[in-house]
Parts: sequence; structure tokens; C-alpha cells
Amino acid sequence: MTASAIYSGQVFHRRLKPKTHALRYKVFMLLLDLDELPGLLARTRLLRSGRFGWASFHAADHGDKRGGDLRPYVSDRLVEAGITPGGPVRLLCMPRIFGYGFNPLSLYFCHAPDGALNAILYEVRNTFGQRHGYLIATPQADAPLRQTAPKRFFVSPFMDMDLTYRFTVSPPGDKVGVKVEVLDGEGLLLTAGFSGRRTPLTDAGLLSALLRHPLLSFGVVAAIHWEALKIFAKGVGLRPRPPAPHRPITRGEPLTHGR
Repeated sequence: MTASAIYSGQVFHRRLKPKTHALRYKVFMLLLDLDELPGLLARTRLLRSGRFGWASFHAADHGDKRGGDLRPYVSDRLVEAGITPGGPVRLLCMPRIFGYGFNPLSLYFCHAPDGALNAILYEVRNTFGQRHGYLIATPQADAPLRQTAPKRFFVSPFMDMDLTYRFTVSPPGDKVGVKVEVLDGEGLLLTAGFSGRRTPLTDAGLLSALLRHPLLSFGVVAAIHWEALKIFAKGVGLRPRPPAPHRPITRGEPLTHGR
């Protein structure tokens, strides 16, 4: 059995202040083992590589936007952080649909040569065409993993910059779960995430997912803008967009259970 898979589930989002706001919608994501990717793209007719199609994967949508093999990009980021690369790297992301794609959050699950998960790289995109990464080691073995990082990248015009992210991740297995809590100086501001159940990444599995979500990427972006209008209508003011961070990666740290 391949490590690559489809995870179908729900995105959830709940803002607690200054106005409450919540949403939930169904999506699917792909888990792509970067070592398996060339063979997977060659034998899966419905998932195209860098070409227009109902579903496609473009390496340039991730990493440093150069395209090609993403493993060197991830390995370089790990080495810079003093983390040993060499094991499998598995990317959780949404595909492009009819040539269009947008991933608010993608995750690279980075493994050591012995196969143990040793880091997660969170790749964040905003609707202004920018992206930024948060890289956090995973020395603890117990799941779910708990990690934190300071916010360094502008995402929502309704959120300040002086905030902290707290991640809770159940790595891919029969299920996958990603929860992001956003905290200000007074406590929890927002909770968002994705939870999904695994099915094999085959043409049959992909066709089933596409029939249930035929306009996946378009729906995600439409939901972002529609929900933004509703938040604005509730009286939440806009924040100015600062320059992008000078460094493409922000380092975070694991959280112990006592923190």
C-alpha cells in the first residue's frame, strides 16, 4: 500500500471575538509522498502533473515557487534548522481543479532516515499571492502533536499581527487532524482546522472525491471572500497589510503537555 492517499472531511473555523463567527464546509485533501509522486502521477489518469485537468498537481504552487522536485527545498529548510533530513516527506494539500488552486494551509510531514516523524513544515498562503512557512520539530512521540509559533505573516485583514499560533496535529493514518488556535494577549481568538478520513489515492477514489467536490478550489476561495464580507458586516475593522517577512521560514517549537 502506498503512503499517498485522499483525505475527505471538513474544514471548520470559529472566531470568538470581537464578534463571534463560525463556518464549516466539506473538502478533500491529498497526501502526496514526494518519493512516490512521479510514479503516482504516471499511473493516475485523473491527477495530472503540471497540466490542465479536472485535478492536477503543480509543484510550483508550493515551496519556493520554482517547481520541480520539492524534496531539495524541504531538505534545505530542515538542514538550516538543524533537523536531520533523509526520510519520507509527505505533503498534505488540495489539488488544482480545472487549472485553479489555492491552499490556505499545506503541511509537509518530514521524517528522519529511520522513518520517525521529526518535523512539520506548515506552508501558509494568503489571498495576496504571498506564502510563508512555519517549521517545528517533533521530538515527542505521542499523538496528537502540540506545537506553537509566533505569527509572522499577514493572512486575514481582520486579524492583528501580534498573535500566537498553537497547532494540534494528528499525523496521517486512517484519519488526519489539524487544528490551529490563534491567541492574543488575553487568550483564544480563533480556532480553525481540518479533519479527514483516508481512502486510497486511485482513479476510482479520486473520481469519487471529485464528484462530491467538483469545484473544490473555487468553493474554498468563494467561501473565504463570502465569509470575509459577513465578518466585515458585523463591524470587524480591517487591518493594514504589513510587508512580507524577510525570511521565508519562521521557527516554532513543540509544546509539552503541561504548557
